[in-house]
Amino acid sequence: MQKNPIIPEATNQSNASADPSAPNQFYRWELLGFLVLAFFFHQGDRAIFGVVLPAIKSDLQLTDAQLGLVGSVLFFALAVLMPLTGYFGDNWSRKWIITISVTFWSLATMLTGLARGLTGLILFRSVATAGGESFYAPAAYSLLAQFHKKTRSLALSIHQCALYVGVMVSGFLGGYIAEQWGWRATFYIFGGCGVLLGIILAFRLKNSPRDLPTQLGSSDQKVTLLEAFTALFRTPTALFLTTGFTAIVFVNNAYVVWAPSFVQEKFNLSLTAAGGGAMLYHHLAALVGVLIGGKISDTMILSRRQFRLELQAAAMLIGVPTIVWMGLTDSLMSTWIAMACMGLCRGMYESNTQASLFDVIAPRYRASAIAMMTMVAFLFGSTSPWLLGCCCEWFPDGSGLSYGFASLSLVYLIGGLAVLIGLKTTFRHDLKEDILKTSDSQ
Repeated sequence: MQKNPIIPEATNQSNASADPSAPNQFYRWELLGFLVLAFFFHQGDRAIFGVVLPAIKSDLQLTDAQLGLVGSVLFFALAVLMPLTGYFGDNWSRKWIITISVTFWSLATMLTGLARGLTGLILFRSVATAGGESFYAPAAYSLLAQFHKKTRSLALSIHQCALYVGVMVSGFLGGYIAEQWGWRATFYIFGGCGVLLGIILAFRLKNSPRDLPTQLGSSDQKVTLLEAFTALFRTPTALFLTTGFTAIVFVNNAYVVWAPSFVQEKFNLSLTAAGGGAMLYHHLAALVGVLIGGKISDTMILSRRQFRLELQAAAMLIGVPTIVWMGLTDSLMSTWIAMACMGLCRGMYESNTQASLFDVIAPRYRASAIAMMTMVAFLFGSTSPWLLGCCCEWFPDGSGLSYGFASLSLVYLIGGLAVLIGLKTTFRHDLKEDILKTSDSQ
């Protein structure tokens, strides 16, 4: 009599249940909680540089272009490292990738407080910090996607909220610490908290079923370097989505570095008011957008499979006039409102950044695809802080940042059109997963 075929997913779950180190049925939510906390520091540590940038400029006697270069080198270093991080994320224990990543970038943040000039800032703030941060996202996103299928957009949206909360908190807290004890103390405190979290993660994170030896021991589960580097580029829809994500990253990088200085100089605000306001209104609205977008997307794709891309394209195209408004308005209140509207559009897009990519990428290549998409986005996006710094010098009358931010609307327009083209031409052919035929693991 013919034997029943073995169903891999059921076998893996059975092996996971038998292994004492395997997660229980609630692990996907416990995991989400830990990763939210890790991503909070990931983005908080990154954002405090923009918040205390005026104090660094005064203390170290640096030009605007030099300060923009520090941010650009950080994002360029992140991009260069991404291909390797995706390969590791698809083949190594993601528990230890995440734990080591959190600890390393936090140590680099602490060391930034010791910088005495441009070289020190680039070494600690840009190169060393990128070495830690780059390994986090591919491992974290692919791990979350494994445990959340029907709730994937919601889970990834909640994780994305940590970005906004981290940036908002760093806006006020970073500015306050800098005003009370100096900009160096900001890096010491934020970095020290991250190191403590890394120690906790080493004891609390559990290996997922995918990380168990019974699965990783098989050669057919390994992803080769060539597969890791080409997974994204073999899928046309993924390339259109990468164009959209590149536009988002380009604008976000410029915003997080220069928005506090923009409002401080234009409206003569304090460090705390400028950094807090620029980060609060934009990212609070983005938080609302990402939660609404995630929940709506998980509901709508049950009947309209292409809804994630539709939402992303609409969010970017609607965001175009809000960026122009933010850059050119002469009213502080109007600037805050424009920043919030821009943030809402950003959040609606980012509620599906990873989920829409995972729709067209096979599960075993997800970390690699995320890494390569991030690499492309940050290669181009790394130039935006430097370009806006140059705008300050091209327009010495003080209007450089106003014109620079307004011009970023063209980048949103290109990104929105790219996602729309992918939706209309290649999405149905590239779709990899039928949500109606899947259920949450665990």
